[in-house]
Amino acid sequence: MADGTGDADTFIPVTNPLERLNKEVKRRTDVIGVFPNPPALLRLTGAVLAEIHDEWQVSDRRYLSEASMAKLLEPQPEQQPPLDDPAAVAIPTAIAS
Repeated sequence: MADGTGDADTFIPVTNPLERLNKEVKRRTDVIGVFPNPPALLRLTGAVLAEIHDEWQVSDRRYLSEASMAKLLEPQPEQQPPLDDPAAVAIPTAIAS
């Protein structure tokens, strides 16, 4: 497992994009070790986030692709019958009595 308690064969790769992002930021900050000041940590983290954002923009495999997002924005046709149809505007008998 990833925490060192198991064999390397039992490692389960991370599939959640946010967990992968956090793991990459942690890996990059561990390489540096000690930062001289908080802005240095912020600059490195911002650079990592910008790099990963650019990779996500050009990648064919996206968490939410442009095509799937476009489907959400497509107007859905309403299935209402025309009002000039007498059957469509008939009052149910339970309400009419």
